[in-house]
Amino acid sequence: MADYYEVLGIERTASEEEIKKAYRKMSRKYHPDIAGPEFEDKFKEVNNAYEVLSDPDKRRMYDSGVDPNNPNAGAGGFPGGFSGMGDMGDIFGQFFGGAFGGSQGPTPRTQPGRDALASTSIDLKTAVFGGTAHVKINTFGLCQECGGSGAQNGSQPVTCPQCHGQGFVQKVVRTMLGQMMTSAPCERCEGHGTIIENPCPSCLGHGRVRTTRSVGVTIPAGISDNARLRLAGQGEVGEGGGTAGDLYIDVRVKPDKQFTRDGDDLHCWIQVPMSWAVLGHDVDIDTFDGAKTVTIPEGCQQEDTVTLKGLGVSRMRQQGERGDLIAHIAVRVPTKLSEHERKLIQEFSDSHDSDASHVAQGSKPASAGARKGFFSKLKDALS
Repeated sequence: MADYYEVLGIERTASEEEIKKAYRKMSRKYHPDIAGPEFEDKFKEVNNAYEVLSDPDKRRMYDSGVDPNNPNAGAGGFPGGFSGMGDMGDIFGQFFGGAFGGSQGPTPRTQPGRDALASTSIDLKTAVFGGTAHVKINTFGLCQECGGSGAQNGSQPVTCPQCHGQGFVQKVVRTMLGQMMTSAPCERCEGHGTIIENPCPSCLGHGRVRTTRSVGVTIPAGISDNARLRLAGQGEVGEGGGTAGDLYIDVRVKPDKQFTRDGDDLHCWIQVPMSWAVLGHDVDIDTFDGAKTVTIPEGCQQEDTVTLKGLGVSRMRQQGERGDLIAHIAVRVPTKLSEHERKLIQEFSDSHDSDASHVAQGSKPASAGARKGFFSKLKDALS
């Protein structure tokens, strides 16, 4: 029995959220459209593991030593995996052509398509307000020449002359119990019961072709980095023009040169001269809503912040509401002073710092009132 916990790389005590997170990571890693067709079996294994572990009932069954994905798994308390006459009927049906309740029959040509996975990168402004991204995907699409039928010029499949439409053939085999009748998929029609005599030259009878197409993706305002969006019916078209699977888009938000995101808030850092921090000043800064005025308060300290309400990221679950834009103040201390400037600073130092013998040290920043007092004195000295 496959170790589904090992397949997803998780502990047996993993929570539902941990299972989902591991599945997303492994499905991105092994999806054939990204990793290559050689990883198709591994991708199926990951899907099988998630199908079992994400379902509480199936997980309990698996933890008890029974694999729900195994048709021969023990069920109903019968050893060896028999759950009663239903399973026995399948076995007798295989040997006696369905006479004992087997459900064997032709395999439909039309099969549902698989899900597809792609990714896109957006800028931070699109994450704030939402928008549209265009993603190119390479997957199976409906064959336009035959409309998914797989047959050329509107022709129809004909009944297989070998199995007469049954999809399987019977033959006699020798067993230790004597001669018995068994059945197997018809090789002539591959179990479909019909044959396409004039296959479409574009899709060779499959009803689908490999195509590259651009898909428009609606990006919701406030989307987070590494979020996954689902586009129903935009995935891979199935064999015989079957219903398309879903398309999953992993969205990555590119770093921004001016802003950093923290939840629904945006942060930026602005440098101001020391005189502006001492005396106060109004400055214009760029925001995603255009230029806005920020008031640098008198006596502003290094790493003080000014908050602009409602100029942050849109809140996905609270329509019309946004976080804040928080501007961090970086005070630029001059490195070169004229003689006059140096004299003014020295006068201030002689007047207010002459009794200073050591620096104040503590586990927390000094109170706002104490810091403001220093710059208020400096403002008075420079006035």
